[in-house]
Amino acid sequence: MTPADPASPGTGTSPPGAPVRVLIADDQKIVREGLVSLIGLLPGIEVVGAAVDGDDAVRQAGELSPDVVLMDLNMPRCNGVEATERLREEQPGTRVVVLTTYSDDAWVFSALQAGARGFLTKDAGADEIHRAITAVAAGQAQLDPSVQRRLLDALGSGRHFAVAQAAGASGAAADSGPARLPDELTPREVEVLGHIAAGLSNTEIATTLFVSEATVKTHINHIFTKTGLRDRAQLVGYAFRHGLATPS
Repeated sequence: MTPADPASPGTGTSPPGAPVRVLIADDQKIVREGLVSLIGLLPGIEVVGAAVDGDDAVRQAGELSPDVVLMDLNMPRCNGVEATERLREEQPGTRVVVLTTYSDDAWVFSALQAGARGFLTKDAGADEIHRAITAVAAGQAQLDPSVQRRLLDALGSGRHFAVAQAAGASGAAADSGPARLPDELTPREVEVLGHIAAGLSNTEIATTLFVSEATVKTHINHIFTKTGLRDRAQLVGYAFRHGLATPS
């Protein structure tokens, strides 16, 4: 089964009663084609495209404005975390549901911090995938039960800041939203700032966040512009003054 012919690009939000328009992103052809066939049969769902990696997903999302991207994480050139972050910035009307075999904490938190609003593992059934797509398209968050447990465990173990950022980015935070950040910094920029304060290089930050070094440099340039600072030493002092980092 091939993806349905796309409708004219819109805002990424279907009108009431219209099917949820889904773009599938997975680098494995057999998985990608299987998902297209499976999801195309689900009621109220229309598959509008299939992408072979993160770059392709971002490009097609720009052309098709789907309601939801069903995103794999471990893909070549541009992985699902970086693609999710780019979609949040470039296509805010399009929401991301991660469907992946990679469910360790690093991948989970990175995907949620990047902006994913749903997270499922590939052993999820058709009903679970259908619920996640429709819930996320409606503005809700939908997480695999094991992911929810790990978020709660992280809260219980004291990793409050990272978990709060992840929840806020994924839409799972309270209606009041995350606390206001200084100088209109985004949660991702604050995260990068915290890693700078911890002494990490751009390469190390990119590895930690599962994004490219170019993306890290873009975030740092945005931080410099917003704060009016000039070098990394000033960024470290800024992070400590505003409580965005604490000495180890």
